[in-house]
Amino acid sequence: MISDLPPLPGKRLAIRLTPDALRQVRGGHPWVYDKAITSVSDAGAAPGALAVVFDADRAFAGIGLWDPDSPIRIRMLHRGKPTQIDESFWRTRVADAIALRAPLEASNTTGMRLIHGENDGFGGVVVDRYDTTLVVKVYSVAWLPHLNSVLDALHDVVQPTRIVLRLGRLAADATQNSPLRDGMVVLGEEPDGPVLFDELGLRFESDVLRGQKTGHFLDQRDNRKRVGTWANDARVLDVFSCTGGFSVHAAAGGAALVHSVDIASPAIETAIRNMAHNADRTGNTRHQTTVGDAFEVMDDLGAKLESYDIVVVDPPSFASRASERDGAIRAYRKLTELALPLVRPGGVLLQASCSSRVTADDLASTVQAAMRSQGRVPSNVEHFGHAIDHPVTFAQGRYLKAISARLS
Repeated sequence: MISDLPPLPGKRLAIRLTPDALRQVRGGHPWVYDKAITSVSDAGAAPGALAVVFDADRAFAGIGLWDPDSPIRIRMLHRGKPTQIDESFWRTRVADAIALRAPLEASNTTGMRLIHGENDGFGGVVVDRYDTTLVVKVYSVAWLPHLNSVLDALHDVVQPTRIVLRLGRLAADATQNSPLRDGMVVLGEEPDGPVLFDELGLRFESDVLRGQKTGHFLDQRDNRKRVGTWANDARVLDVFSCTGGFSVHAAAGGAALVHSVDIASPAIETAIRNMAHNADRTGNTRHQTTVGDAFEVMDDLGAKLESYDIVVVDPPSFASRASERDGAIRAYRKLTELALPLVRPGGVLLQASCSSRVTADDLASTVQAAMRSQGRVPSNVEHFGHAIDHPVTFAQGRYLKAISARLS
């Protein structure tokens, strides 16, 4: 599908690891870090070379993609018995991922994650579906020699009308002198505007060429549905609303008022359009929007003694590195402290985190400590995680968590 990609490296690498790293590989962990490698047959091999991990007895342990410029030096593809990484392998791997999402097909949903990176055996690649458009986002240059094989497998199994390539920062940096570009349409016609798709019977749009990530955040689908079921006649505040996922579901659930807050005006404009796409179900809801910093907006709302039946706080990741974890927890604490005065007695707070460095226990203890400090007694406390199309197969893959509580 794409010409001028790096060629497939012909020679496989022989790799040996520390005993602990070998144990983790055999246990299913998808990453091998540079410091875990004790020997490699050709350390200068090109990105995407197939790296075969052997144990001390020269027995096969697994095979992955060599990524020489990343601290994650090998992204594991397969472990156990030896196998060929060929066209059949990729088609089977894609088909297995698609089969896992089959229940979504019966839920009036045409927007979903088809391949969830490491958790589906594609470390460094995600694939999102928006109706008949697929968006393939590549985060590692190790995938470039294999990209056409993956695209061919997606075409064969899914039969999309369009495939769009998006490049993460590291992949984009490495392809500056190649014909590859972020937002490149590799199959079908370039869309003349946002791509429309359905989420649980509601219509949304995705800017698949230039939008954040792949154009829409699909991972909060289940929590958005929950908020919709709570929202009848409610006043709802949606903080970090982005393109209005929670807002639209709340309005469709019968909310009297939905107030969407985001720092990005294009996101708010998209949220307004998403409301309009569902006017038959959202038209009776007053939709208020504010472009501004969430901390400042909530502080101002509190000063004005505004209150809501439901407050949703769904911020972006605050901790991409381990060194940022403590700062992220302080930020979550501050957000909770600002949100609590806005929740009416008997109302609900839903607070989420997509920071993989912050655990579910970290989030829960932080939110509950803020509640205690303000004398708010929670009931009906619930904890939520990943949807079916965002499976988790290793500890670091559990990035999304949310806690909801009804407050005194």
